[in-house]
Amino acid sequence: MAALPHSILFLCGMNAVRSPIAEQMARRMLPATTFVASAGVRAGERDPFVDAVLAEEGVSLGERQPRTLADMEDDYFDLIVTLAPEAHHAALELTRSLAVEVEYWPMPDPTDAGGTREHIMAAYRDVRERLKARISRRFLLPEAKTRPIKHVHKRAIII
Repeated sequence: MAALPHSILFLCGMNAVRSPIAEQMARRMLPATTFVASAGVRAGERDPFVDAVLAEEGVSLGERQPRTLADMEDDYFDLIVTLAPEAHHAALELTRSLAVEVEYWPMPDPTDAGGTREHIMAAYRDVRERLKARISRRFLLPEAKTRPIKHVHKRAIII
């Protein structure tokens, strides 16, 4: 297991699906001392299926909207994790003269899924679970890897 970076950027094509899921899962799973952000190579639009699969985990994007690398206030990170081929190429170009580690974690694009809403949700859940497993394998202590991640479901109470 490699040392835990102080700052991690998850990068994908449009910062609409894979990278915001990765950001939220990492924020929940990693220590608060690790700065975690996400961005896209180009501008995208918020995806309601992302909101749905994050809500199942008890997390939310809040008012956050997709952002690009150009939108980032700080572009220095200890580690950039790329989740799509175009993001990997952009990260390698960006870091050509910087001492920044770049890792490629290929993830399927759930927006390619068709069929019923449940079929589409299954594709988004698959990406979420793959990201959680990869974050756990890459960053968490060996003893933490054997413990299941507890799911917290928030319920609204209407009075």
